[in-house]
Amino acid sequence: MPEPVTTYEVAVSGLWSTEHRLRGPDGDVGTLRIRRNSWGLVVGGEWLPVKGERLVVRRDPGLLRSQFSIWTEGREWLGSSLRWHVVKREVVLHTGSRPLRMLPLPGLRRGWTLQAPRTGEMARLEFPWAGRSARIELYRKLEFELLLFSYFLGWQIRFESAWPGPAIDEDPTTVAAPPKSAT
Repeated sequence: MPEPVTTYEVAVSGLWSTEHRLRGPDGDVGTLRIRRNSWGLVVGGEWLPVKGERLVVRRDPGLLRSQFSIWTEGREWLGSSLRWHVVKREVVLHTGSRPLRMLPLPGLRRGWTLQAPRTGEMARLEFPWAGRSARIELYRKLEFELLLFSYFLGWQIRFESAWPGPAIDEDPTTVAAPPKSAT
């Protein structure tokens, strides 16, 4: 496993609607606020950076879990997510350029790995067994907005990653691409 290019530490506060403060190697990066409705369903989020553009995450209409999209404040679409199967623990992220997959970490660890179709692991989200913190490790160049979006999704389904995930092939030539959408 290569060494991470960048590591972010996340401190979480709040019970119903949580706030996630990201801290990078150069200090505080910003705060992600996750909103829930009166039934407890996550309806969206808002990224408030220390400097830079504010981002909005909203739930897309549909019955599937992990169906969200991320937008800039100026209403520019940056990406969306979809979980194709009720039982499988794979989340597909669609961006304008390439599809990415979120898979549970192999072994008895809580967390998710972000996989690109040809290059393999791009980032890793790790959640400790005790406490409400998180660690984000970035292994390859990736837009920060997509890293933040994958953290938003991974935080919601972090308990599903406790069961051992599939063995992930480290050879990038054999990593399968996510399924194509039926149109």
